[in-house]
Amino acid sequence: MIDVQRLRILRAVAEHGSFNKAAGALLLTPSAVSQHIAALERSLGHPVAVRSTRGVTLTEPGRLLVEAAETISAELDQVRHAIDRLTAPRPRLTIATFTSGGRHLLPEALSLFVAEHPEVELTVRQSEPEHAVPLVRAGAADLALAYHFDGPPPVEPGMRPGLDWVPLMEDPLWLVLPRGHRLAGRAALSPAELGGDRWVLGCLKTEAFLRRYADLAGFDLRVGASTTDYFFAQTLVAAGVGVSLVPHVSLAPAPGLVVVRAEPPRPARHIGVAIPRRRRPHPYAEALTRALTTAAASAGDGVRP
Repeated sequence: MIDVQRLRILRAVAEHGSFNKAAGALLLTPSAVSQHIAALERSLGHPVAVRSTRGVTLTEPGRLLVEAAETISAELDQVRHAIDRLTAPRPRLTIATFTSGGRHLLPEALSLFVAEHPEVELTVRQSEPEHAVPLVRAGAADLALAYHFDGPPPVEPGMRPGLDWVPLMEDPLWLVLPRGHRLAGRAALSPAELGGDRWVLGCLKTEAFLRRYADLAGFDLRVGASTTDYFFAQTLVAAGVGVSLVPHVSLAPAPGLVVVRAEPPRPARHIGVAIPRRRRPHPYAEALTRALTTAAASAGDGVRP
């Protein structure tokens, strides 16, 4: 049987590139690290690491063991957090969510959830999808409210530990213009018609999408301001800094703004829930996912120009 502690030591050797540095990180002596690796090789029947003047290189069996060690470590973290929840005086549920999704969907969903499960202590962590999904993988969050633009969802098939992606809703993008804009009276616009305008960006992912769109439409994207907050971006649009592309759930209509529908093919974000795939599902995570599905069904796309 392969010793988990020795896998941990091999993983440190791979990370630091030497026995001495791995020993320092693990608070062991280099001799102890060497002995553990030698014992691992004896139990496996194959060499896992080769020393040279330039450091330590893993063999192919060694690389496979390090991959397994990362998966085992993540799964043990999930188990540890699950045990912490089981031994806690009150059951807990940790939700990771992006800001606008939390504002738009979580209040109704949590209202439904708390009415059904008042005994649960809730923790909400604000995280963008690229950070929220790893929190679920590591067991630091029980589920993540996340989104993606074009392409596959942030949960890939075969990802380990296994995660499922539960789609909730399409979140269409709207064009947001200052009230005095020359095209503010239009019912719908193509973003290409605003190719000569300056743009106010509400997040880096929107910028990446707009740059791809601009390349396809044949215009240069002129950035007037860049932010990481859609609500702040809309105040800049109202101030006349430029125009913006804002998801439905982040719209904050104000006197100085006009919201115009983007013409088909209408760009959109895809909002969903990342949840661990377990033999015994987490009952509270499953319950909140159902509540989020209900909240998304009632959210609709009711913003009018």
